[in-house]
Amino acid sequence: MDMPGAMIVFAQVVDSRSFSAAAARLGLSKSAVSKQIAKLEDRLGARLLNRTTRTLSPTDAGQDFYERCLRVAREVEEAERAITHLSAEPRGLLRLNAPASFGREYLAPLVPEMLARWPELRIEVLFEDRFVDVVAEGFDLVIRITRLQDSSLVARRIASCRRLLCAAPSYLERRGVPRSPADLLQHDCMLYSYATDQNEWEFVGPDGRLETVRVDGRLRANNAEVTLAALRAGAGLALSPDFIVGPDIAAGRLVPLLTGYENPFGAIYAVWPHNRNLAPKVRAVVDFLVERFAAEPIWERAGF
Repeated sequence: MDMPGAMIVFAQVVDSRSFSAAAARLGLSKSAVSKQIAKLEDRLGARLLNRTTRTLSPTDAGQDFYERCLRVAREVEEAERAITHLSAEPRGLLRLNAPASFGREYLAPLVPEMLARWPELRIEVLFEDRFVDVVAEGFDLVIRITRLQDSSLVARRIASCRRLLCAAPSYLERRGVPRSPADLLQHDCMLYSYATDQNEWEFVGPDGRLETVRVDGRLRANNAEVTLAALRAGAGLALSPDFIVGPDIAAGRLVPLLTGYENPFGAIYAVWPHNRNLAPKVRAVVDFLVERFAAEPIWERAGF
């Protein structure tokens, strides 16, 4: 058992008065925090926390142990600060993965700036649409555009993102304009192979109700650029991220549809493996991306 680590977890639980809040601060799952506390109590042979459905507080033994944990936590923090100070400059190889269209259009122009800013940093970039295993494939940082699921990874939101339903004017002239999600059953809907919702598209209407419609069509692609080309050619309609279709909507090449509805999609996240000693190269690049994208993503400036 990692006793110093468990003491730091316990101190966070007492400070937060909540397993969930402590887990969020530490970048752990709630169950992992709960197991740490249970193992700690077993090792010490004492109950450290009073738990009810509404409150959590230290026992007398827990309060005494908490004060000792604080001293350990301070010493660990001072040691980490000393090491971080010595290695604060981003250096070494950063393996970065991102979806192909977003990477080529919005990340690639930033890579030269990162190389110029940090002379000791090397970057290996892989742009691809498949869902990669961050840990098993050895990535330091991955960009994900989704509704983020709970996992053992750490994530930071770097930008907003919407999915927009759209089609070319030529398609709408032939097939008509859908007025409600149910109308999509009569249309050629282009599907994205890596989407978690696949054939089932969700829409939140003006009244706040969630509507789910099972769509189908003649094109399914694992690359957003294939779908965009087909959209422009009038081959069907698609539900696509705004950073992909936004410029075409602004130029009139594509028409937004069901504008009174929202698709509950997610956002753009920087994701990396959980590691208490977060490498300066990862921290620096994540901060850089937040700085570039968070305020007003370039794809939202057209006002569509």
